[in-house]
Amino acid sequence: MELLVFGHAGTPVLFFPTRTARFYDYENWKVIDAIADKINKGWLQVYCVDSIDLESFYCSCSHPSQRIVRHIQYEKYIVNEVLPLIKHKNSNNYIISTGCSLGAYHAVNISFRQPQLFGKVVGMSGRYDLTLHANNFSDLFDGYQDENVYFNMPSQFIPNLTDQNIIRDLKKLQIVLAVGKEDPFLPNNQYLHNALLKKGIANTLHIWEGEAHRPRFWQQMVQYFL
Repeated sequence: MELLVFGHAGTPVLFFPTRTARFYDYENWKVIDAIADKINKGWLQVYCVDSIDLESFYCSCSHPSQRIVRHIQYEKYIVNEVLPLIKHKNSNNYIISTGCSLGAYHAVNISFRQPQLFGKVVGMSGRYDLTLHANNFSDLFDGYQDENVYFNMPSQFIPNLTDQNIIRDLKKLQIVLAVGKEDPFLPNNQYLHNALLKKGIANTLHIWEGEAHRPRFWQQMVQYFL
């Protein structure tokens, strides 16, 4: 697995790519340039990881049960390989998890499942239940459900969460959601925002003008939220 590291010091940022995208796309889309000042000053150190979405969620040749298993393997790679690499290179234990579009799902899902590993999560233009239909975005599991799917869909498991240890850790996590007013994922963001509040978990939801589901908007968002 390839990745890119930007910066020499500062708060580590684990940056997940968009749908089926690659580890170099945020650099190509000038999203990294938008926070170059913070990177150069040693305030942020950004780790842009690769994806295997074409082997998991977007692998139509695999049964949905295998798609989620492949995703779980990807999460283990992040936890067992990428996070130790970050800790080896950077002594700051406060890690930000972030991403745009499907990358926002990755960032939020891993942070909600293992909140003790992160200090902050920023989800930009994300859908937090991949079984939902939203305009041209289809159910990535073709109607299939199992425990693996359920426990990897934040807006499914958060409303029913009762484990007080996890809730306690989530309350320590700074949670930021940002989405466009015309984005098809807006209702899902509002649902997750309110589900967290009902559990006493503080979070902020920022609604951008327009659809805001493009790199030029993400360039602005990272300046505000990272």
